[in-house]
Amino acid sequence: MTSSALPGRWNIVSWEQRYDDGRIVEPMGSELDGYLMYTEAGYMSVFICTRGRKPFASGLQFGGTGQEKAAAYDTVLSYGGRYEVQGDTVLHHVEVSLFPNWVGQVQKRRYTLEGDRLSVAASLEAGTPESRQVVLVWKRAPVPAV
Repeated sequence: MTSSALPGRWNIVSWEQRYDDGRIVEPMGSELDGYLMYTEAGYMSVFICTRGRKPFASGLQFGGTGQEKAAAYDTVLSYGGRYEVQGDTVLHHVEVSLFPNWVGQVQKRRYTLEGDRLSVAASLEAGTPESRQVVLVWKRAPVPAV
């Protein structure tokens, strides 16, 4: 089941991680690019990156140094698959992901809609020193003229 309010493109506004010990961290900084897409057919994809990422010096897609590749990985989050809505929760059934550990898993997110703003939250790594609440805020993108 999908929610008729979710389909469309949502542009990233902010991403915070609120740790149980009181820390608040913006994992990719405050300058972000990216979007979240939900389709009426029940598919989703997300791509978030740090704004102003450095290009590889070689200019080759697969020709970066190990350090350049690590920096590129550390400044991107991307995954996609099917989704379903259960009340105030959206379940992302991950089929592809930059982080291979998520493939085949379900990422559970609580969501709230207020006008053109979508807030998506999750509890991560409960019971560990890295236990935290993750909150991403998105703004609905205008529908392009055809």
